[in-house]
Amino acid sequence: MRRFTELIQQLEMSNKTNDKIAALAEYFTEADDLDKPYVIAMFTGKRPKRPVNTALVKQWAIELSGIPEWLFAESYHNVGDLSETIALVLPPPAHVTNRKLHEWINDLVSLNSNDEAYKKAFILDAWDSLNTQERFIFNKLISGNFRIGVSNKMLVNALAKQSGTESNKIMHSIMGKWQPSEISYIDLIAGAHVNTDNSWPYPFCLAYALEAEPSSLGAVSDWQAEWKWDGIRGQIVKRNGELFIWSRGEELVTEQFPELHFLLDELEDGTVLDGEILSVKDGNVQAFSILQQRLNRKTINKSQLNDAPIGFYTYDLLEHQGHDLREDTLAVRRELLEKVIAALATKNVVALSPVVDFKNWDQLAEIRQDARNINSEGIMLKKLDSLYHSGRKRGDWWKWKINPYTVDTVMIYAQKGSGRRASFFTDYTFAVRDGDKLITVAKAYSGLTDKEIKEVNSFVVKNAVEKFGPVRTVKPELVFEIAFEGIAESKRHKAGLALRFPRIARWRKDKKADEINTLDDLRQLLNTTLLYGQP
Repeated sequence: MRRFTELIQQLEMSNKTNDKIAALAEYFTEADDLDKPYVIAMFTGKRPKRPVNTALVKQWAIELSGIPEWLFAESYHNVGDLSETIALVLPPPAHVTNRKLHEWINDLVSLNSNDEAYKKAFILDAWDSLNTQERFIFNKLISGNFRIGVSNKMLVNALAKQSGTESNKIMHSIMGKWQPSEISYIDLIAGAHVNTDNSWPYPFCLAYALEAEPSSLGAVSDWQAEWKWDGIRGQIVKRNGELFIWSRGEELVTEQFPELHFLLDELEDGTVLDGEILSVKDGNVQAFSILQQRLNRKTINKSQLNDAPIGFYTYDLLEHQGHDLREDTLAVRRELLEKVIAALATKNVVALSPVVDFKNWDQLAEIRQDARNINSEGIMLKKLDSLYHSGRKRGDWWKWKINPYTVDTVMIYAQKGSGRRASFFTDYTFAVRDGDKLITVAKAYSGLTDKEIKEVNSFVVKNAVEKFGPVRTVKPELVFEIAFEGIAESKRHKAGLALRFPRIARWRKDKKADEINTLDDLRQLLNTTLLYGQP
């Protein structure tokens, strides 16, 4: 437990990816072998059932600390994390032990079969044997809520660094079905429980944003233009009679998209396609908000299959008949890709992402203006002689996105951030006018400079009018321009609509709150996009 606590502290103290990877790699070198699978399970969402109700844990902490409930509530609001608050208010431990992490977890799992009195005695005894930081981690083990900025990719890179095993093998292995109590760390990393060879995806080739005029790229004959689709980038892998679908986030999503499973029968073994997972209905790409109905679902009902059917628009061919094609040029890969897609017996579900024909850059700029009419984000420009690189290589692939929508809003709520921003109000809620009322339309926390964050924080401290836990209601005076990529109807939001990727474009110090946009403005925009094409 002590070594794991040190790891969490190291991860929270840095926002640099390389430092976190180094800390993780060091941990997996030094930690107890039985602890390691449990840590991987926690960081990948494989958490056991919560053994004790959070309300009970809070009640026991108040009793043990001897402080009134109102003071605990104030402490919680100030700290912002229940597990940390409990760890801080408890009296010093009578005796400190250093049990293994896996022992604590197994004991917590066994609590599910015991009564409340036994659970209370166990929790209180545990608190009495752990220091403050270890108590914090123990409380997190109870809640199962670890948010420490470790992505699956970061974890895999650390495991690869520590073990010398290829990262793609590890990714497939930890995404497989396994229990930390039933597998050794060595077997888990080696993928002894899954066939990793069949599933390996390739690192994705990515594009830089085009900020200069496209004419700066030279002759149009050197470039291939495609629509930039707003979906989930993915790779479809068919090897040795098995089919795998990977997202760009390096997650196996095969079971989420049954419409693509026919490729198990129709694709040749040794084929890897790169493309975009989209919702496609009657040959038309639907808005991303519709695709979202299908994401991260363990089960899919008939309504979802009908309303948000899945299609795959292919960009590239990375492997053919078992041969790696990434060192071939785009022109060569595209020609072969067209033959592979044409040979499929089941049409429409998997299709070629069409090449956009254009004679000059001005013509392409005009074509780009129609992107929203087909639910595209803009244009992709790929050099015909480009290889399929890992990651980004400046000069080969560019994304030429259309300008985002913007709306002027007023900030009405603020909440403190986390980690290094825990001392500042950095998470904001914005509203537009609806008659005489203000109605929330977006939350955002990115887009301001450090100097601006300090200014806004000072305003919140001086102008907070109500407090709801960690949230402050503030005087509606600060106006911000919010940029967003799309707008859609939403029953989950009070405004009846949702903005896609909202972020702060700028602080409009030149505007007053009575000059912000209205809800009718946004509804008009929504109606326009429904009539002429979703953004």
